Amino acid sequence: MPSAVRKKFIWSGVVVVALLLTGTFGYWLIGGRQYSLLDTLYMTVITIATIGYTEVVDLSHNPAGRVFTMVIAVLGISTFAYIFTNLTALVVAGELSKSFRRRRMEKMIENCKDHYIVCGMGKVGFYIVEELRATKRPHVVVEINRSSIEAALERFRDGAFIEEDATDASVLLKAGIQRAKGILAVTGDDNQNLVIILTAKQLKPAIRAVARCNEIRNAERMKKAGADAVVSPTYIGGLRLVSEMIRPTAVSFLDTMLRDKELNLRIEEICVPESFVASTVSCLNLKNYPNSLLLAIKTNEGWIYNPRDDRTIGKGDTLIVMGTPEAKCDLEAAFSSEPSQQ
Repeated sequence: MPSAVRKKFIWSGVVVVALLLTGTFGYWLIGGRQYSLLDTLYMTVITIATIGYTEVVDLSHNPAGRVFTMVIAVLGISTFAYIFTNLTALVVAGELSKSFRRRRMEKMIENCKDHYIVCGMGKVGFYIVEELRATKRPHVVVEINRSSIEAALERFRDGAFIEEDATDASVLLKAGIQRAKGILAVTGDDNQNLVIILTAKQLKPAIRAVARCNEIRNAERMKKAGADAVVSPTYIGGLRLVSEMIRPTAVSFLDTMLRDKELNLRIEEICVPESFVASTVSCLNLKNYPNSLLLAIKTNEGWIYNPRDDRTIGKGDTLIVMGTPEAKCDLEAAFSSEPSQQ
């Protein structure tokens, strides 16, 4: 609940309590202190609530008491009307907001192309979405737990979320799997991840699927179900721990690279399109991309590390580049341009 709305309800509660106290002691004094505080409190409540029961405190010969009753009644009715109005507005606004947000997300998902589907928004899914956003890659999150989505929306307000079961084929179709570039099954349950991968591969066999595996013994089953890659957080965590011990400087470099919000460096891959005319590394004019560094080339024959300037780049090769997301987009655009411009 927004803080401004919360303050309205708090002040309304304060006014109601003040009215009850004022009415209770007011009737006690008006009645010549002949009535108990319980009687005068009852008199106050039935006056504010406009129930219309018989007066507990006799005001038939007390004009001042009747004026006091009218004041208490008007203030009480006004206060409760104010509370009811704000409560109704809060409910209606909340429902409308949810409806508009749901419709906006649906439109966003319908327009998604070459995006990534993240199934599961737990701790692992949270960091996946954070990385996809940092590298400017479109994505859709599928999560059945409402509280997980609400928590994610606090951080990723413009994200696209679907609150349904990712193991259902119709849900993956709604997430745009036919247009998606990849799917990540990262729920906390290995069986669910296996079903998600299997369903995704049935809907789109060519999609790249990566699965989270909590138990190493399930990794082979996930690969047989169609997962292109299986990642175990515990295994990766163990490697990271030992790396911190035996190669701390290298790990520090990678951490700094990933956490630098201004430069936002990443190790990226760029696939050379089929339309590209074979050329050398020097012809790419990498000096025009100061935020890029060519690390390696993956060819059909294998890996070429730290390629020389006269190394030929052909269609189907994959370049491994360290650079910013913007530099990656610029290089991809260069490869997509006219062959004569290469």
